Amino acid sequence: MLADLRSEIESGTVPVGSRLPSESALAARYGVSRSVVREALRSCAALGLTETHTGKGTFVVSGRVSGDLVLGRYSARDLTEARPHIEIPAAGLAAVRRSEEDLATLRGIVADMALEDDPAAWVALDATFHCHIARTSGNKVFESVVTDLREALAHQSETLNLIADRQHASDLEHQKILAAIEAGSAELASAAMAEHLEAVGRALGSLGSSPPEG
Repeated sequence: MLADLRSEIESGTVPVGSRLPSESALAARYGVSRSVVREALRSCAALGLTETHTGKGTFVVSGRVSGDLVLGRYSARDLTEARPHIEIPAAGLAAVRRSEEDLATLRGIVADMALEDDPAAWVALDATFHCHIARTSGNKVFESVVTDLREALAHQSETLNLIADRQHASDLEHQKILAAIEAGSAELASAAMAEHLEAVGRALGSLGSSPPEG
């Protein structure tokens, strides 16, 4: 559904300024649930193609993808620049400070993600995984910052899963991060988190939201 909407907007079939059909109409057209429609509309907004106005509907505002995705209060560029400085050291600290309870929680999250086929539920688990690693680091600043980013991280995961089909790859990357934390290796945990964030950055780049050079 998202691919079709994006194609119609970018081709001009649905021109800038036009209003998209209602959620119920789109759900009927594509034979999907309204929750799937809402996810697709949020992704269109994140891509800079549409804007939704409460009580009025969703309108096409651009015929091409924005240079920087909007993900809640933050942009993709904001996240791409900031996350390595926060989550890589947090993962390293988590590897040496984790308790058995922390490990059990992380294992449960990763196991649930591998089995989850509901996109919204998977996205929530993804954000929880990153927040729990920050909490496990024992650094209150890292925990507070990642918790503050939770909504934006969820928006980013949702968009990448719908457009770039990142869910399975993310599962494998999360498993690697978990294994390094289980092993108690700060070096391996930091490297695994760095690898994950680099993969996310590449996926964002493929959507026309490349991180800045330098």
